[in-house]
Amino acid sequence: MFLSEYFQHKRDCKFKQAQRQQRIDALPAEYKSPVTPDEKEIFSAPIDSLVANVQNGTTHPLSILRAYGKLALRAHSQTNCLTEIMFSSAEQWINAARTKTEVDKGGNPLPNLEGSLAGIPVSLKDTIIVGGYDTTVGYSSFVGNDDGKDGAMVRMLKDMGAVPHVKTNCPITLLSFESGNDVWGRAENPFKKGYSPGGSTGGESALLAMGGSRIGVGSDVAGSVRLPAHWAGCYALRCSTGRWPKAGIKTSMPGQEGVPSVYSPMARTLGDLRYFTREVIEFGPWRYDGTVHPLAWRGEMEKGFEQKEKLKVGVMWTDGVVDPSPACRRALETVVNALKAQGHEIVELDGEHAPPDLYEGLKIASLVLNADGGQMFDSFRRPGEWLDTGAAQIKSLASWWNPFRWFYYLWVKYVRRDHVWAGLVENWRAQSAFENWKLVARREEYRAKWFEWWNQQGLDVIVSVPNATPALPLNAMKDAFSSSGVLPVTKVQAELDGLPEDFNIRKLNGVARGAYKYYDAEKMDGLPVGVQVIGRRLEEEKVLAVMQRVEDALGEDKYQPISVGRLQLE
Repeated sequence: MFLSEYFQHKRDCKFKQAQRQQRIDALPAEYKSPVTPDEKEIFSAPIDSLVANVQNGTTHPLSILRAYGKLALRAHSQTNCLTEIMFSSAEQWINAARTKTEVDKGGNPLPNLEGSLAGIPVSLKDTIIVGGYDTTVGYSSFVGNDDGKDGAMVRMLKDMGAVPHVKTNCPITLLSFESGNDVWGRAENPFKKGYSPGGSTGGESALLAMGGSRIGVGSDVAGSVRLPAHWAGCYALRCSTGRWPKAGIKTSMPGQEGVPSVYSPMARTLGDLRYFTREVIEFGPWRYDGTVHPLAWRGEMEKGFEQKEKLKVGVMWTDGVVDPSPACRRALETVVNALKAQGHEIVELDGEHAPPDLYEGLKIASLVLNADGGQMFDSFRRPGEWLDTGAAQIKSLASWWNPFRWFYYLWVKYVRRDHVWAGLVENWRAQSAFENWKLVARREEYRAKWFEWWNQQGLDVIVSVPNATPALPLNAMKDAFSSSGVLPVTKVQAELDGLPEDFNIRKLNGVARGAYKYYDAEKMDGLPVGVQVIGRRLEEEKVLAVMQRVEDALGEDKYQPISVGRLQLE
């Protein structure tokens, strides 16, 4: 049994990678020719103009698809960001939609070329179900699971006129800051070979950064759209639970509701992110997913924060667990200084303004997220299937004999004097139903503390670093296991972002030590660095408006993405 499953695993991985290459090889010459002047205009046109041109017949949606297809293939050749290649189907959908003919015998909708996303290619995290294609989530046991039916999210996007064209790489288990698996291989950072584009939506961030898609959809439990945006230099909004649809997906942890996963938009530009989010919510996603709140887009909130003369912005310089690296702190300082220069009120979140204990939140979230001890994500793995080192650590610690774990906890706390790591490993194991209920109760108490604190402070938003470091090297997860929007701000500069001479990694706690082990400003030179804008629950309109205020305040110093034209000339 063991050997037969192992060899089937190998066969399925080989099959999917060969199938992907065959689909690329079979594409017409238009996908492999140089970019034309007309296509350059497509890349630079505002998204609403592209939509209008498709609606009035000025631009053929096939022209848009093939233009972005060229860049997607280029991005994939450099980063291994793609999983399912759907251009052939996308062309059939477009042609059928234009001629009003039936193409999909499975009863799936065709793109509505009169909708608010008419003709816009949309890339999707591999977890999102598209009829005619597998949804492997990086597991070989999921190969062949296509039933021909679009999931609810894809039906909604097609009804809006969007054209799904590719699916993007993610890590097995979805619990990693890297994006690799045996089925598809490992995605890499578009700015630096050997570095991660982030996870678990890392294939998406690499694709967007390189211009291979205009808009995309990922998912986020503990940073899975925010960290990839930070590491690869694109834009993301982590929506509140219940604001964006999540029906029609496959996951590595079905039933996990301790820290609910939220599907959320990503984009190459802030303008595209704002347009995409607004149009989806205005379209009424609650008609496709009963878990979405029937809360229409509040344009008055968005406009109010676009025009508010003086914002009250809290600055979270550190979470008290891992202080930000010099590069990330510089990015946050850049934003804070730009906001100060615009006359906005800046509140340092320490002393009397300090928020509820962030380390307490980390402990609760870590345990409630992995209350099964890693059993569910591991149940889909076949013998010999690679497991990300961070997830492997979750599984390993949870499986330790209780007395051994207790002695390890005592050694870490009293011998190593690392109270942070000790507090995380003390109860790291599968929880009983009774223990899980108590954890959920603690989670709710913690959320209530934040609610009351924010009421008292009267902040409009908080700005912070999305992560303590820029992108880390591949395989760093073995040491670095550890409603808001992320926008890129700057890039690592070796001459500015080195560690101080008196820096001593051995004085850090175990979590911080894992992050800083790989921090090297010279090796990281040129990697993107972002900042996170945090709002209250169900305040997507406000967060996006303030992200725009931040980018406007940066002026000529705002982040410049990879030039699409340069990509084609290299």
